[in-house]
Amino acid sequence: MRPGLRFDGILFDLGVSSPQLDDATRGFSFMQDGPLDMRMTAGEGASAADIVNGAPERELVRIFREFGEERHAPRIARAIVADRLSKPFERTLQLADLISRVCRTRERHKHPATRVFQALRIHVNRELEELELALDSALERLAPHGRLAVISFHSLEDRMVKQFMRRHSLTDPMYAGLPDVPARARPKLKLVGKSVQADDDESALNPRARSARLRVAERLDQGKAA
Repeated sequence: MRPGLRFDGILFDLGVSSPQLDDATRGFSFMQDGPLDMRMTAGEGASAADIVNGAPERELVRIFREFGEERHAPRIARAIVADRLSKPFERTLQLADLISRVCRTRERHKHPATRVFQALRIHVNRELEELELALDSALERLAPHGRLAVISFHSLEDRMVKQFMRRHSLTDPMYAGLPDVPARARPKLKLVGKSVQADDDESALNPRARSARLRVAERLDQGKAA
């Protein structure tokens, strides 16, 4: 990318893609048996199996809670630590079956392993850290009146995007109420409408769109107040 290059539009479609989910060899899916991997870049860094088999129980609880918002995190972590003593976790269905056994309650349209698999994938790929860097970079690369559009698929991503856009749509609080606000402290973004979600018809045609949420913001002229 050439220095100084600006864009009229940037779109982020976050998370794992359907081809990745549908390829059992990538280890993202709890519906198909495959290696417990989940790395976006094959062979780079620790795999999900490395985390599940090597992390202390307390760390597993943190991962499942922080990145999956899993309320049964302690129960699942205890079961993993107990089971891995006799047989390491190597396959996706091996882990999914344990979670199904431990968590007997069911959520409509959601497999019991959904949150744990999400948490492991986010942790393995450092997705929230990468998203933070990507949003900052996009803001600097947008041309005046260029638009940033972000599609997220779970609450952690959406919360980050919402807070980022809101933060940059406001004047720096340090200068609140002052008559002369320096350009660097003025809003950089203007929020465009409300967030958009798939309607019932689209969700019926594409169930994976059910949790998608789109947010859009427009880059203001440099130094222009909202």
